Amino acid sequence: MKRVLVTSVVALSCGLSAAARADMPPPTGVVNLSATASVEVTKDLMSVTLSTTRDGPDANAVQTALKQALDAALTEARRAAKPGQVDVQTGNFSLYPRYTNKGVMAGWQGSAELLVEGRDMPAIAQLVGRINSLTIQRVAYGLSRELRERSEAEVTAQAIARYRAKAAEYATHFGYSGYTLREVSVNASEPPVGPIPMMRAQAMAMKEDAALPVEAGKAPVTVSVTGTVQMTK
Repeated sequence: MKRVLVTSVVALSCGLSAAARADMPPPTGVVNLSATASVEVTKDLMSVTLSTTRDGPDANAVQTALKQALDAALTEARRAAKPGQVDVQTGNFSLYPRYTNKGVMAGWQGSAELLVEGRDMPAIAQLVGRINSLTIQRVAYGLSRELRERSEAEVTAQAIARYRAKAAEYATHFGYSGYTLREVSVNASEPPVGPIPMMRAQAMAMKEDAALPVEAGKAPVTVSVTGTVQMTK
C-alpha cells in the first residue's frame, strides 16, 4: 500500500438558527468537520468471463454444440479449481431464434458463459490459456472482501485520528480548551471493479496454452469522517 492522502474542511457554526425555539437558544461554539483518508491498494482479485456462440438451422443441434463447448471448458477448469483461489461457475446459457431482415425465421443462435474468479492470478491466467472451446469475453480486477475490510480498518483509523486532531486544533484556535463530539458519521467508498473488455480475435490469438497476461493495478480505498463537535471552555 502506498500514497496516503488526507484532507479536511472546517466551518464554524454561529448565529441564530431559523428553526431554533425562542426558549432554547441555538448552540454556540459548534464546529462542522470533515476528514478524509485514502490509500491505494494492489488489487488481489481477478475475474474472467469466457463465452462462445453457436448458430444453425436446428435448435437441438445448436444447444448440443453449446453444451459440448461448455462441458469441455468445465472439465479443464475443475482440475484447477481451488476454493477462494480459483472458483469456477457457469454463467449465462441462452438459445433464441434468428430472423432475417424480413422477419422470417432463419435458424437458431445461442451462447454460453463460464466464469472464473479468485486470488491466484497466475493459476487463473494459466487455466484461461488452456481452455480452447471458449474465448475471453471480459477480464476484471478488484479487491477481495478480506483485503478491502483490512484496508478500510487501517484508513478509518487514520481518518478518525485526523478528525480528532483537527477538532482539538480548531478548538484551540477559537480560544476553547477542548471539545466534545456531538454527532459523527464514518463512510467508506467502494472501490470500483475495473473491467477490461477484450476483442474475440485477441482472445483467440492467446490460445494454444498461452497464459493470459496479468496486470492487476491498484484501487483506492477511501474513508470519510464527517460530523460536528462542541467546543468547550
